[in-house]
Amino acid sequence: MIPIMLTTPQNILSVISGVIVGFSLGLIGGGGSILAVPLLVYFVGLREPHIAIGTTALAVGLTALYSIFHHHRAHNVRWPIAIRFAAAGVVGALMGSEFGKAVSGKHLLFLFALLMLFIAVRMFRGKNAPSAAGTEGRQGQVYLYGCGVGVLSGFFGIGGGFLIVPALMRSGRLPIINAIGSSLVAVAAFGATTAASYAWSGLIDWQIAAEYIGGGILGGWLGAMLATRLGHQKSTMRHVFAVIVVVVACYMLWKQFKV
Repeated sequence: MIPIMLTTPQNILSVISGVIVGFSLGLIGGGGSILAVPLLVYFVGLREPHIAIGTTALAVGLTALYSIFHHHRAHNVRWPIAIRFAAAGVVGALMGSEFGKAVSGKHLLFLFALLMLFIAVRMFRGKNAPSAAGTEGRQGQVYLYGCGVGVLSGFFGIGGGFLIVPALMRSGRLPIINAIGSSLVAVAAFGATTAASYAWSGLIDWQIAAEYIGGGILGGWLGAMLATRLGHQKSTMRHVFAVIVVVVACYMLWKQFKV
């Protein structure tokens, strides 16, 4: 595939997009990366949705890999469960990415917008799957949930933290803090798998990915600092972000039906 030549303003917008995604991830956690693809398509102006998905999968995966270190030091990662969940999810992500590449860009963005609305509803409700801290999760459930979430992550090229955290809480019987830390292992694995699949088909823009990651690291640092200061007001920020997700999703749907 011939590399896409972006203008200088588009390169700057790529970095800004990375800052926005990283900031939202640092501020609210799961679901923050859902804006990554729409930002590339509608804000930066990358017209090929499949390249946007492959590129963001790489960026989100590497950003999660960077974040694992901090959660590991805080003893938030339950490695045995995280590895089993991620291993099953890699198989699912590989299947999902192949399905995604077979779907037209227009239909993919339409389905992506519907997914965004689903995530926004979950943010408004603010409910997590029940956990049973201290009890051992069933391996069969961990593998099953991991594979299922991996398919969705690979299909849409997203981290899937908004699904992985409750899935780990339910299947692995993890407290939420351990589910959040362990989810990063899966996010990194799913992102790497999806990115590898798209890279094999020539559907990754490496320059944009680098700009996204650089902006994401800065944004994640700023978002984490603000989240610490906000404290109990963090739930309010999740609701504000959910409204933004709904607006962007409606815009995407309008663009699809406009033609």
